[in-house]
Amino acid sequence: MTSYKNIIISRTDGIGDVVLALPMAGVLKELYPESNIIFLGRDYTKVIIDSCKHIDRFISWDNIVKSGETEGLNQFRSIQADVIIHVFPRKSIAEIAKKSGIPLRIGTSHRHYHWHTCNRLVGLSRRRSIHHEAQLNLKLLVSLGAKKNFNLAEIPKYYGLSKICSPDAMLKSLLSAEKFNLIIHPSSKGSAREWGMKNYQGLLNILPKEKFKVFISGTEEEGLVAKPFLMDKFPDVVDLTGKMSLPELISFISAADGLLAASTGPLHIAAALGKYALGLYAPMRPIHPGRWAPLGENATFIVKEKYCSRCRHNVRCECIESITPAEVLEKLGQFKKTNA
Repeated sequence: MTSYKNIIISRTDGIGDVVLALPMAGVLKELYPESNIIFLGRDYTKVIIDSCKHIDRFISWDNIVKSGETEGLNQFRSIQADVIIHVFPRKSIAEIAKKSGIPLRIGTSHRHYHWHTCNRLVGLSRRRSIHHEAQLNLKLLVSLGAKKNFNLAEIPKYYGLSKICSPDAMLKSLLSAEKFNLIIHPSSKGSAREWGMKNYQGLLNILPKEKFKVFISGTEEEGLVAKPFLMDKFPDVVDLTGKMSLPELISFISAADGLLAASTGPLHIAAALGKYALGLYAPMRPIHPGRWAPLGENATFIVKEKYCSRCRHNVRCECIESITPAEVLEKLGQFKKTNA
């Protein structure tokens, strides 16, 4: 098998997308243990990438853009990459990768600019695919020696999300030794169809207080939206909105028992960490769980199995909102406490 000194994985989009690209690094390390696996990403995802034991180096796409065309090209050349894999297609990255002289440039054939910027094309269409996002990512590695098909159950072993710091003493002191520590992340910043604050309120009305300790996570702005529905009505709930950086959120998820959310980055982080992760989904393609379900030993989801089209052009989705608090409680009741 050909050896490669430096391999770039390029994925410059959201946190959840980056988490689902991490198994690529695990597979590449298995195939090429002596290679340096380099991840080209956005600055705000760096903490995720740095937490993966399979990745040797992070390259900031934000810094390359800020540097200007000439200096950015010089930075790219200095990496001395042998391979770049365009997981999230971006024309500007495809062009700079070619100009910098990277010998092997892999990308989907479904981007017209890849026909003149890549020299190894993969027949891959995500929007209409029946495969999960993580499976589609791994198909880009077939020409490098990876097998054609990975089943969903085997992908989590390749995450390598193990370089996680323990939460600080203050956050750790909030966790209950007896109850199931459940993080609820009720908002998604528009990245997913949401279950709705009234549904989360309905869940907290029936969630057994003697069994669950609940934490609400999110940004400060998201906290202001959630406050009248959740924190004001349920004094036992711990409000952590706007109080944690992303590294602190990751460490807190790693110390908690489980997380409930729609299809968001924190949900995929929890799944990758092996935590109980319950995702709430709309059945609409391409945002359905067949494509974006959390993958992990203790990850699961709820979706209404129905044809969802009327919601396509609306902000709200009746299909996901029709999932009842009782259905969510039933799933949560199957979760087991993991931390002493």
